[in-house]
Amino acid sequence: MKNISQLTLSVQLPDDETFTSYLSEFNHSVVSQLKLFIEQSQVNESTQPNSFYLFGLTGVGKSHLLHACSAYAAQLQKTSVCLSCAELLLLSVEVLDGLEQIDVICLDDIHLIANDKVWQQAIFDLYNRVLEQNNRLLITGDQSVTQLGLSLPDLTSRLSWGLTEQVRPLDDDEKVRALRYRASKRGLTLSNEAASFLLNRLSREMGNLIASLDILDNASIREQRKITIPFIKDVLHLNEK
Repeated sequence: MKNISQLTLSVQLPDDETFTSYLSEFNHSVVSQLKLFIEQSQVNESTQPNSFYLFGLTGVGKSHLLHACSAYAAQLQKTSVCLSCAELLLLSVEVLDGLEQIDVICLDDIHLIANDKVWQQAIFDLYNRVLEQNNRLLITGDQSVTQLGLSLPDLTSRLSWGLTEQVRPLDDDEKVRALRYRASKRGLTLSNEAASFLLNRLSREMGNLIASLDILDNASIREQRKITIPFIKDVLHLNEK
């Protein structure tokens, strides 16, 4: 039975984190491989890998890509679930029971369980069940498999079995385009100059930049003002350098 109703945590995906909104030419090949990986789920060929490990520094868009994978699976009429290890650590490992019945399972930030043997064993067991069902498991971490520092060698071995790709950081031009795209999806007009101002005055991590855009969006609606550099300075309390 493909049912995730037993999960006691939120599995709602951000509606703006899709492959379309992931604007990175440098990581284009990663996106292509992820799409193919999902499309091949349920293909009865033993040569097809069942797992895909993505790694990269914080803020490069790994969570965005997992959300995009789950959304893409839904487009293909496949069941999917996307879970964060940060949330899972607050729950019993029993929350993983039955997930192997889902076509595409996405687990974010596996490095967070590096010191938790119980959760490492649980995810190792899930991997084996997914393998038996010929479904797909996507996992992200902040380091390569061998650098994760997992205390369960069997889990390290399992993560090394499948596909592995590193997600590279977006360059400044890509971040500006991504900010303007996110703004446009909110019905906002964000100029190149305003987006560049945000990039140069705030943390360059996309998560923080998007959070700042959310603040500006709310303030723009409240005050009925366009998002200009003076408006950004006023709302975010920024000064010219």
